[in-house]
Amino acid sequence: MHFQIHPLPDSAFSYLSGLSEEDLAARHIRTYVADEKPGFPCRVSLADAEVGEKVFLLHYEHQPNDTPYRASHAIFVKEGAVSRQPEPDTVPESIASRLLSVRAFDKAHAMIDAEVIEGRDVPGLIGKMFENPDVDYLHLHYARRGCFAAEVRRA
Repeated sequence: MHFQIHPLPDSAFSYLSGLSEEDLAARHIRTYVADEKPGFPCRVSLADAEVGEKVFLLHYEHQPNDTPYRASHAIFVKEGAVSRQPEPDTVPESIASRLLSVRAFDKAHAMIDAEVIEGRDVPGLIGKMFENPDVDYLHLHYARRGCFAAEVRRA
């Protein structure tokens, strides 16, 4: 079963670089300078920030649908990040290198399956979950902190 991992769109976060520290603070957005790699996985570029790069930590609603599974959490976005969609059937290192929670949703946005797995092993699980015709899409989360990582759809 072929799959495609989708980054968040850079257009949704391009405003961040133009905000003052006061404006960022008023929106509860924190800034950091990456001091280790890996450590600051960007949801737009799907890459860990390089040491010295500025990143924003902000609240993001990754499951905005009006269901009991509506959800949001903190995410990192690198300053000036550009969306980079990986090749079909590939998992970026920023995702593959971490323990993941994989959550399967149906067309009504109800969670119908879930599993925790090492990122290197996730392609097989994605294929297995997509064998279920009721699964519409998957959400990948970094299991240790619970943060949304990316959405996965059939390719």
